[in-house]
Amino acid sequence: MNRMGSFDWDLDQGILDFDEAGLRVFDLRPEEYSRRPDGLVLRVEPGEGDRLDREIRRAVQSGRPSYSAYFMVTRRDGTKQWTHTQGTIVRDEQGYARRVVGIVRDARDDFAHSPPPAAAEGIGPAGGVRSFTSTVGRTTEALSHAVSVRDVVAVLTGAGGLQRFGADGLALSLVEGATMRFIATSGELMARMGHPEPVRLVESLPLADAVLTRKPHFVGDIDDLRERFPLIEPYVDKLGLAAGAFLPLIAQSRAIGGIALLYHDRHEFTREQRELGTALAGIVAQSLQRAILFDKEREFATGLQSAMLPRHIPRFEGAEIAVRYHAASSGREVGGDWYDVIALPQNRVGLVVGDVQGHDTHAAAVMGQLRIALRAYAAEGHPPSSVLGRASRFLAELDTERFATCSYAQLDLTTGSVHAARAGHIGPLIRHTDGRTGWPHVRGGLPLGLAGILGLPEFPETRLDLVPGETLVFCTDGLVEERGLDITVGMDALAEAVHHGPQRVEELADHLAERLWQRWGSSDDVALLVLRRNPDPGTIRAPRIHQYVHQADPEGLADARLALRQALTAWGLEDLADDIELAAGELLVNVLLHTEGGAVLTLEVLPEPVRRVRLSVQDRSSVWPRRRSPGEAATSGRGLLMIDVLADSWGVEPRGEGKAVWCEFGPDDEGAEGAEGAEGAEGARRSEGPERPEGAVGAAGAPTAPTG
Repeated sequence: MNRMGSFDWDLDQGILDFDEAGLRVFDLRPEEYSRRPDGLVLRVEPGEGDRLDREIRRAVQSGRPSYSAYFMVTRRDGTKQWTHTQGTIVRDEQGYARRVVGIVRDARDDFAHSPPPAAAEGIGPAGGVRSFTSTVGRTTEALSHAVSVRDVVAVLTGAGGLQRFGADGLALSLVEGATMRFIATSGELMARMGHPEPVRLVESLPLADAVLTRKPHFVGDIDDLRERFPLIEPYVDKLGLAAGAFLPLIAQSRAIGGIALLYHDRHEFTREQRELGTALAGIVAQSLQRAILFDKEREFATGLQSAMLPRHIPRFEGAEIAVRYHAASSGREVGGDWYDVIALPQNRVGLVVGDVQGHDTHAAAVMGQLRIALRAYAAEGHPPSSVLGRASRFLAELDTERFATCSYAQLDLTTGSVHAARAGHIGPLIRHTDGRTGWPHVRGGLPLGLAGILGLPEFPETRLDLVPGETLVFCTDGLVEERGLDITVGMDALAEAVHHGPQRVEELADHLAERLWQRWGSSDDVALLVLRRNPDPGTIRAPRIHQYVHQADPEGLADARLALRQALTAWGLEDLADDIELAAGELLVNVLLHTEGGAVLTLEVLPEPVRRVRLSVQDRSSVWPRRRSPGEAATSGRGLLMIDVLADSWGVEPRGEGKAVWCEFGPDDEGAEGAEGAEGAEGARRSEGPERPEGAVGAAGAPTAPTG
């Protein structure tokens, strides 16, 4: 059983590890071996080593998945020994060779009835040896892609798993202290028994004994098995067992588990079958050891990353917020993606998504520091441009040689104004109240940590408006980016998924996870943040609608007019639709032509004795409209004159950094029983009252507001 061992060769580090059986093939003691390829010079002559090295290099450079070769080893007593090696080359996504895993074995018996191989590389005997090396090669190839313990189990219990061993049943176990826990079973025989319970290593069972003594048991005589291990008696009859191979899984001189191969029509094991089983057990042991280390590293890294993300998302009056985080499930990598939601004074909220360069625990640690720093700068009251600028300097001063991309926005929940800035990151996606989605143009700067170094520390802000009922979606590039595809493909897919998604943000976040994470796979971390301003329907007596008209949306005007007419019809005020639609068109066109942004349109019913409708168009410009006296040939300048004629009253109000132009419409129904007088009195009160002391005009009067 000492004639075959396994190896794992890290080509990047130059470390070549053999298990205990592998060192015995070379007749080397552990203290004699340096874990480097040149450490084999004690047993492999230079000429043989050069020939083997050429074969391996040829396989690596040609892109072949594996190689097989015979070479001569000189043992401690001076005798010559033919040795065979077979390795599988593990490559990264770019096709570069990173590792070689495989077996080495004493091949002297291969030539008992045939001449030794020629000096040419890779030539060996035929017959059973070819079948042997083919089985080892296929198993090594399958396990070379296994990263986690779950992956190893999938290879052994999936399609072709039992066929590699020629068995009817399989049970795989891991050692946990003084107990052996079964992590996988496969085959018809094991299905009869169900999943076995953990057993103590000291119990008299063949697999436990093989693990405890680190010696395999090949049993073809069931009566002998019953006599040696009485506790197995119930299992023999229940399984219909005829033979079994109970193999310890040994890695770095330590038994980490065991594998049981069960048969119902075999009564003996040939030498080749014993060697094959031992070789496969060695390969499984190496793969499991790597997988166990990977799972531990990943558990630590993901725990660190999770601890640095916010535990709780604050709640805000007037908005729903949902977050999702998805860790990449492939590779040993853990990234630096993060999200954050920051409560700010004056009913404002800060929204952050970002991604630190790299996929390791260092990236997660840098992410935690950067998140805390950015949160502190935001809490100090700085605007987004200053927050990103300070965060960029902070990251540069950490001396980590890492950079980060980030999007940060401040939302005023009272007015719906959004100030956003980007640092090498994608901006937000907006879903409007009518379901349309779009990626507004948000100006940005270089990634954090690079901006100051390259002398471009500015992060310009962009002003957006979020109407009640609209939704903001922030994400990291893992949700929209796929290797080999343009990022716009993923951005279009996200926009489509948001368009067809549910209204509630928790349901929308789950919808995006199901649609897009399954589409792109799990190759990268993803941080997702979704915010929706709560709809503002008003009351039954005083309903209202809001709509944002983007400056770059050619269909926005037509959509806004349609929304107005549908709302007025639903409210029983369709008689006012023509005048209001015309006035809204004039006000919206004025904003889109003469300002640098879009407009927020609000239509509401005022709950007065006689129902009146108020139309308001808000923009970001501080320049107020003024009435002009256009000549007969003029093609513009009549907008406010038209508003004078259509509306009962109109005016201008300051709104933060911009203004809102409003106009009111009342029914023309003469049967309103004094409505005209009441309306006149009420209109006078509105013009003179504290709500609108400036900017109110009569139906034919001049505006009292200042002009500019």
